Amino acid sequence: MKILDLYIGKILLRYIMVTIVVLLGLFTFVSFIDELGDLDRGRYGILQIIQYVILTIPKTLYEVFPMAALIGSILGLSTLARDSELIVMRAAGISIQRIVFSVLKVGIILAIVSMFMGEVVSPFTEDRAIDVKAESIINNSGRKGNFGVWLRDDNTYVNIGEVLPGQQLRLLNIKIFEFDNQNFLRFLSTAREGEFQIARPGSGQKDRWLLKDLRRTMINEESSAADEVSAAYWSTVLDPQILKIYQVKPEQLSIWQLQEYIAHLRSNKQDTSTYELEFWSKIVTPFATLVMLILAVPFVFKEARSGNLGRSLFSGIMIGLGFFIANQAFSYFVTLFGIPPMLGASLPTILVAVISFVMIRRIV
Repeated sequence: MKILDLYIGKILLRYIMVTIVVLLGLFTFVSFIDELGDLDRGRYGILQIIQYVILTIPKTLYEVFPMAALIGSILGLSTLARDSELIVMRAAGISIQRIVFSVLKVGIILAIVSMFMGEVVSPFTEDRAIDVKAESIINNSGRKGNFGVWLRDDNTYVNIGEVLPGQQLRLLNIKIFEFDNQNFLRFLSTAREGEFQIARPGSGQKDRWLLKDLRRTMINEESSAADEVSAAYWSTVLDPQILKIYQVKPEQLSIWQLQEYIAHLRSNKQDTSTYELEFWSKIVTPFATLVMLILAVPFVFKEARSGNLGRSLFSGIMIGLGFFIANQAFSYFVTLFGIPPMLGASLPTILVAVISFVMIRRIV
């Protein structure tokens, strides 16, 4: 039976790899076209866009893995059915359950690869991709390091400990260093947090930053003096849209980092639904890859009996696309309708698993 496992595994992996290459090419091209909308913002040119898109390939691969597993396995099994090899296997006394078990072994390998991509490779490359885009757009006036985000506004240097996610932009642990024309430090300001406030239409005011728990120290050659206020407005040309680039994205984090960051966001009274959804998606995705491989078996056997292998491929592609779209759509449903993130992440996989079980029972 090891020979059977190796033979089926070799066929499936070959077609799954071909499918991955095709899907990656398609999604990478779409991503490139989408990034062209930011072309020539700062130093964000074609070379930077290409670098950014290449760095996001691991995340794209992680997202399309279940769909590629389904389409590739249907292609592989359809090839075996077309050459009557599945019929020979069945005539030799090999049960459908045994064939499913061989396919499942391939699925376990792919699930491990998927988990490695989602936990190790994708977070690292996504972090580098965001750094490339941010540094190019800000044109060297900003940089993210081990001590937060550093930005420059003329003779003022700003250090931001963290940019919290959310509709209303919030900054934590702000330090503002103001220099004179001779490059001497004259003012040092620290604030616990800052919020960007959008002015009401017709109020005559401009959008501005509100700093809370502000301590401002004036420095001269002989002494220094400090003032403390509970809140004050901050006049700066720093663009909130640029600062949003430095927000921590869910795909930048591994499962363990997501767990810690969710707790951190809760302590700061922030919405965690997007990060919880990503947390559960990372747990569910390896199982989704397994389920998709198992689903291919009844599809191919059912259509092989009627001679419609082309229809099985078309149906598999439609289910794969439907699964991918459902996973993307549920991220919006979780936010809009308050669906529990665990249910939003696992429901598409559960539905496909039920369909696979029912179909296998019908052909056995």
